[in-house]
Amino acid sequence: MKGVIFDWDGVVIDSSAEHERSWEILSEEISRPLPEGHFKRGFGKKNEVIIPEILGWAKDPAEISKLAERKETIYRELVRDRGVQILPGARELLAALLSEKIPRAIGSSTPRQNLEAIFSATGLGEFFDAVACGDDVANGKPAPDVFLLAAQMLALAPADCLVIEDAHAGIEAAHRAGIPVLAVATTNSLSELGAATGALESLAGVTPTMLREIHSRASWG
Repeated sequence: MKGVIFDWDGVVIDSSAEHERSWEILSEEISRPLPEGHFKRGFGKKNEVIIPEILGWAKDPAEISKLAERKETIYRELVRDRGVQILPGARELLAALLSEKIPRAIGSSTPRQNLEAIFSATGLGEFFDAVACGDDVANGKPAPDVFLLAAQMLALAPADCLVIEDAHAGIEAAHRAGIPVLAVATTNSLSELGAATGALESLAGVTPTMLREIHSRASWG
């Protein structure tokens, strides 16, 4: 393992409540219903997929873009008012990887403005060598694009990286990119994460040595 690619929401930070509430507020604003179970089915996917395919709110690209932008504006307002929780072990693991000079990137469907807002609030930006986000790729997870871009930004072969994910779409994206993946049980239970190379309850106590061991379990081809 030569580099680590982190998903963002559900891996480094927990802002699921703010994301879910932002969809609820938008639903109220535009008087359109939210299907039952929409949030979990959409977790890790881009708004450009969630709005037409999961919510069924719009098909026109211009309307989808407008709704997506409004949703993220609401989200940033909520984060600014409420703050955000850094998940257990995330900052410590990032610091340990930095200390060992192991390259670190973000590979997330999150819009860049959201990331920058939380970097400003938490100081987490200093831990990353590269940021690949939803604004940078045409195809969101489960397509592999954002992870392939993150590996490229680190100047590493995909198979030399390890992805850390929490969502099924992200696990699939990592596999399609040819990258071993560690899943954390923040969004789904451990019993639901069998598709990953390895799975843990959280990043609390996780070390670079543990990540190398998980990476070594992968067998491609």
